[in-house]
Amino acid sequence: MELFSVKKSVIQKKHKKNIRARVGIMRIRGREVNTPIFMPVGTYAAVKTVSPDELKAVGAEIILSNAYHLYLRPGERLIRDLGGIHKFTGWDRGFLTDSGGFQIFSLSEFQQISSEGISFRSHMDGSAHFLTPEDVIRIEEDIGADIIMPLDIPTAIPTSYEDAKKACSTTIEWAKRSIERWNKGKKEATLFGIIQGNIYKDLREKCTKALTDINFPGYAIGGLSVGEDKPTMYEILELTTRHLPDEKPRYLMGVGAPEDILEAVLSGVDMFDSVLPTRNARNATVFIPGGRILLRNADFKNDEKKIQEDCVCYTCNNFSRAYLRHLFKTREILAYRLATIHNLYYIMNFVSKLREAVYNEQIETFIMDFKKGLI
Repeated sequence: MELFSVKKSVIQKKHKKNIRARVGIMRIRGREVNTPIFMPVGTYAAVKTVSPDELKAVGAEIILSNAYHLYLRPGERLIRDLGGIHKFTGWDRGFLTDSGGFQIFSLSEFQQISSEGISFRSHMDGSAHFLTPEDVIRIEEDIGADIIMPLDIPTAIPTSYEDAKKACSTTIEWAKRSIERWNKGKKEATLFGIIQGNIYKDLREKCTKALTDINFPGYAIGGLSVGEDKPTMYEILELTTRHLPDEKPRYLMGVGAPEDILEAVLSGVDMFDSVLPTRNARNATVFIPGGRILLRNADFKNDEKKIQEDCVCYTCNNFSRAYLRHLFKTREILAYRLATIHNLYYIMNFVSKLREAVYNEQIETFIMDFKKGLI
């Protein structure tokens, strides 16, 4: 059975922008998942403050976890020996694991790259580690994820052209080694290639061509939304997706703001993940059509309204802004849970409405309603 198929494509030119939005179906462990899709982040195999049942209630189909963090704690072999990540966590839907390359570079104060792999010290206890691209595939297979990412080298912004070029070349070589290792295994998980290249157009094109020549089952776009301005991000994104095969899923890593998801879908992206909804929730910031509100604000002390009038999530169906503000002011754990439920539901509902707009060829109406603060 094929991994991915496109149900509807909308290709048009509007206001100097090439729109190539699409709706598809991805098949994971016998389940059909509609795309575009947003994936909540559960770095340590748990989305902070919410249970698997609550994730299902908001419409989550895939959780993203991090192989680097799970390798360090509790260890991939423990997860394997306890039946794999689905049994270990009680989540019977999809799991995607990022390789952890970004975390190694951002969290480890002491790391060194060679052609063979990465040596680094744990950000937790300072212990020394060395991982090759082959090691990372084996770790993710032991974890038991459904979709896995190869070891790559993301670069910060700004990064010099020469450094970005070197990182891009190494990412390509590691991608070749990763898929070779994956092909030798049972291939129970689906391996995506990760496209890097910083904000340099020729490097993005080079990496995209090299990875499509390798012929991965799917493609992730990494190294964006890490400091560049939004017009640059959107330009690089459009350039990259233009060169990706139509029959393969496309995953934009680490993006979760509604306006960014909208722009990415218009460029033909199918999958997203971000800590933004859950992190914002723990800081008392919740999404509403047209923006966000801070529940700690004194304006909500006597506010009987729910967070969002037309929202049907568990939080909005049962609690007022005043009560939620009280919970945050008293630092009750329930505050984080309720705000997280709403934010995840909002993002899931936003993507669902966007998916419906693409399918019904009502993108322009969706864009206008979004700009008016109606979605």
